[in-house]
Amino acid sequence: MDFSPIWLTLKLAAITTLVLLLIGLPLAWWLSRKRSLVSIIIEALITMPLVLPPSVLGFYLLLAFNPQQGLGHWLQQNFDVQFVFSFKGLVLASVIYSMPFMISPVKSAFEQLPASLAQASYTLGKTQWQTLRYVLLPNIKPSLLTAAVLTFAHTLGEFGVVLMIGGNIPGVTRVASIAVYDSVEQRDYAAANHYSFILFAITFAMVLGVFIYNKYPAKSPLA
Repeated sequence: MDFSPIWLTLKLAAITTLVLLLIGLPLAWWLSRKRSLVSIIIEALITMPLVLPPSVLGFYLLLAFNPQQGLGHWLQQNFDVQFVFSFKGLVLASVIYSMPFMISPVKSAFEQLPASLAQASYTLGKTQWQTLRYVLLPNIKPSLLTAAVLTFAHTLGEFGVVLMIGGNIPGVTRVASIAVYDSVEQRDYAAANHYSFILFAITFAMVLGVFIYNKYPAKSPLA
């Protein structure tokens, strides 16, 4: 059995989760504080991957970053960057496709915090960044962990969007979900079962760990 799709999938999920933590936390905080048409439009766009077929999103990413035309051609010519049929493209597609799984739980957690927490921090002379880092984030740890795990687990199972923009290149873009599909197509059900079971076991263990942590936070070593 070729384990490279498993390692590639874990690498993709880890990078996607890290990127979304970096850009998702400030974005979720901003969305939780803003009540404007612009913020509503941005939140609607972020939520679209939940209802949009993955192949549609992958198709438009394929068009947008086609190295033969438009933005993709400009990136190729000026920065020698190609997203189509590359691991970078998988990361880009995964970040966009998994964004609501990171932002929605964190935004909801921020909205449920009492406004007095931030106001007290500002009264003590803390900046917005210091308030976010030292006051607000510690109070949403369960939601933050849930969002990170959901993002990681969701990335493990991506198929349509990564296939559209990344193709099926062994060692480069052939992730576990594509390996499962290939194995079934070749009637190699044993390999398909191995890949599927590994993904199932990893995902189940992560989700179970989150449930245990959220139910017994005082007993969790992460608390």
